[in-house]
Amino acid sequence: MTMYRSPVALALATALAGCGSTQALKPAPGTPLPVAPYGATATPGINDLLTPSVQARPRRTGEVLTRSQERQSDEFDLPPR
Repeated sequence: MTMYRSPVALALATALAGCGSTQALKPAPGTPLPVAPYGATATPGINDLLTPSVQARPRRTGEVLTRSQERQSDEFDLPPR
């Protein structure tokens, strides 16, 4: 009985992964878009709401350090007791 559980679960997961919708997202019929945020001049569109802001997804830089510096001693960096 346990031998069949793994292939059945794998087949079910594969079938569910392939049934995603590829159509554009739209609000439900009769449901308006959210109201404009406080201070905004216009209500954001669907694409504006689905695009993450720079704060939500910051860009990564390839080089973190631009120059190497020696660390200063930290008198509060003590070993555990």
